[in-house]
Amino acid sequence: MHWERASEDIYIYTSDRYAQVTASLIVSGNTGVLIDTLPFPNETAQIALFARKRCPDGVRFIIYTGHEADHVYGAFLFPRAEIIAHEKCREVLVERGYAALQRAKQQSSEFAPVQLRLPTMTFPGGNTTLRLPGKTLEIIHTPGHTPDSASVLLHEERILFAGDTVMALPTIASGDPEQLKQSLDMIGGMQLENIVQGHGEMILRGEIKDNMKRAVNYIDNVRSKVLKVIESGGTRDEVRQITIEQCGMQRVLLNGMVVALHQANVLAQYDRLMAERGHAAPVVVEAKSKPKTAAAKPKPTQAAKKPVAKATASKPVSKAKSKPQRVTQPKAKTAAKSKAATPAKPKASAKAKAKKAKGR
Repeated sequence: MHWERASEDIYIYTSDRYAQVTASLIVSGNTGVLIDTLPFPNETAQIALFARKRCPDGVRFIIYTGHEADHVYGAFLFPRAEIIAHEKCREVLVERGYAALQRAKQQSSEFAPVQLRLPTMTFPGGNTTLRLPGKTLEIIHTPGHTPDSASVLLHEERILFAGDTVMALPTIASGDPEQLKQSLDMIGGMQLENIVQGHGEMILRGEIKDNMKRAVNYIDNVRSKVLKVIESGGTRDEVRQITIEQCGMQRVLLNGMVVALHQANVLAQYDRLMAERGHAAPVVVEAKSKPKTAAAKPKPTQAAKKPVAKATASKPVSKAKSKPQRVTQPKAKTAAKSKAATPAKPKASAKAKAKKAKGR
């Protein structure tokens, strides 16, 4: 696992083993907020150990940016943390998450200690805000990669933790291409210093708009290339031959998974377009392969006491199991106003480009 310090209170962790998936720790005083976890217990255990030293009161909140295993499997290592996610995330985990975890355990004993943790707070759409001393985190519904995808805007630093809404290669096999384009357009219009991707390296301020445009262009190209094959009477096998470069993206690494992700995109788009024409039902294609196994099984670490924190929501927050202290519900805002929520005069900006430090 690699880690880097994006600013004084922000730490980004990147898996060595699975598609450069990221998790982020935000420190507020003596407490921490974790955005996603890593899929393998031994990697998330390293985050937990660091958090215990850096946050004496422990990790108080975990925010899921989506339901997929590579973001949620490490949450059991923080048993005292409240978990915040979109309501669809909880629904999918209840419907399919337990069965998927059992399959993972059968395939590798490394996942034996993992216990699936469901969100304890959910929001139905738009956004919800978590307020801690010196930190304001706006959790924004950004569907497209999956229906439950969310991003987290740290207002004071103007950093967006985008989850899989923003990746080195956009993935649409389990989502909606048009919704993802809308989410990417919205993000491209925000005044940001940095974007932490769900997979891949951090995107710096001067690169954000171009990256969002390139991602939207890739999605459009996938559709047009696949449509051309269909209209010429081509088959699914011919669709497989459409390359990443033909769709306007470079062959980024993501630990060797980029080709599989791209093929999942073009095949899913083929199935959608064929279904629209009444020729076939959509075929479910997994966007990500299963994580590789490892030898060690770290023991779960315990988080410490809960600090006093306050969460506010633009739409009612469902209390799925338990509720954090001092929850209030101000007037509603719409998802469209997420763009306007970015503060005009931030207190500070992340200077990751000049000062980030890397280590293992």
